[in-house]
Amino acid sequence: MVRKMGVKLRQKLLVFMAPGVAALALVCASALAQAQVSLTSVVELAQQNSSAVKLANADLQKALAALDQTKDAYIPNFAIGSQVGYSHGFPTGQPSVGSATMQSLVLSFSQRQYTKAARAGVEAANLNLKDAKEQVALDASTAYIEMDTVDSELEGVREQEQDAVRLVAIEQQRTEAGVDPLSALLQAKLTAAQLKLSRLHLETRSATLAKQLATLTGLPVGSIVPDHASIPEIPAVSAGEAPRPIPGIQSANVLARSKLLEAKGADLAWRRPSIGFGAVYNYDSNELNSYSTYYNNFTPNNVSFGLQITVPFFDFAVRAKAKVSAAEALRAKVEAEQAQEQNDIQISQLTSSLGELDAQAQVASLKQQISAEQLKSVLAQLELGNGATNTPGAPPQLSPTAEQLARIDERQKYVDAIEAGLDLSKARLNLLHALGHMQDWLNELHAK
Repeated sequence: MVRKMGVKLRQKLLVFMAPGVAALALVCASALAQAQVSLTSVVELAQQNSSAVKLANADLQKALAALDQTKDAYIPNFAIGSQVGYSHGFPTGQPSVGSATMQSLVLSFSQRQYTKAARAGVEAANLNLKDAKEQVALDASTAYIEMDTVDSELEGVREQEQDAVRLVAIEQQRTEAGVDPLSALLQAKLTAAQLKLSRLHLETRSATLAKQLATLTGLPVGSIVPDHASIPEIPAVSAGEAPRPIPGIQSANVLARSKLLEAKGADLAWRRPSIGFGAVYNYDSNELNSYSTYYNNFTPNNVSFGLQITVPFFDFAVRAKAKVSAAEALRAKVEAEQAQEQNDIQISQLTSSLGELDAQAQVASLKQQISAEQLKSVLAQLELGNGATNTPGAPPQLSPTAEQLARIDERQKYVDAIEAGLDLSKARLNLLHALGHMQDWLNELHAK
């Protein structure tokens, strides 16, 4: 009886506590759904999740396997098999029950070039992997910094909207009282509508960036909240500094060298002889055929080995392959040169725009400071008056409308200033990458 009462009491407690437990679970889930994630974590996750990095890593594994394939040509292979079958009358083949074969390359002038080409291919794949990681780090950093900036802009625009609501309410009262014309009310409503449009635009931009970061990192959409403190200062570089080797261009140059070595190997294949080694063991049986009837001195165990020397004389297919390889090598060289030229053009363009963006950021910052001082002046005049109301020619006393307009203008200059700073940061990051200093930025992230 006591046990039944205890069970009922626990059931009632569970029923009573269930809503609270569910609410607590929802709060915890909401807290886990959005959390501040540092820029370093975002970059590391992006590099691990990036399909471009995975493809570059797959190319590296392929290049390593190709190198092993060229070197293993000198290692004798070993294979065993059986060709058991019944024959009637004159035997048409060797009566082998079991066989073992061994083959390897002994001397090949072209194979040496193929091995060198494969080693260069591994080097190019490693550089391409490094370039892919740097590019992903650039994309993730740019999206993260932009999302942090957009969040700040959204905060400023929402404050503007609140000021616009108060502005509309003030103008509504002043219009009804006949103090201000209807056009002033319509202008206030237009300002509010424009600010709403700006907010919607920023929210759309924020959602796009959230999706981009989710795709880069593999985290759920909307789960990343930027931590502004985790963003280090972007190292200042200029085109006057000596550019460092860029992994992408290095990879293209090394790949061109690999293609050239491969073409040289293909050319030697029809110009130089090659030597191979081979050995065969057969265990023959006379049980299923009449082999011994036609051949004397039948023995079950048979071994043969020797060298195979090949001297090319007329082999137009190999000669045509050499021409194909030479054309591919030329194309790879031109592509490497083109990549260098495009990077030089990008450096020139970024350098030209960087000075302009820096000046724009300074102008936007000064405008924001001036607007902030003007807001202080308006607030002081509204609180204390202009001190010369009865003086002939004195400016009229400011109305409450002026305060809201000054607040809206100050927040707009704030948004413009941080947007100009974002453009400058993007240009600096891209110039870092173009000059080969992207590793400096990654070091800054890890040291942050």
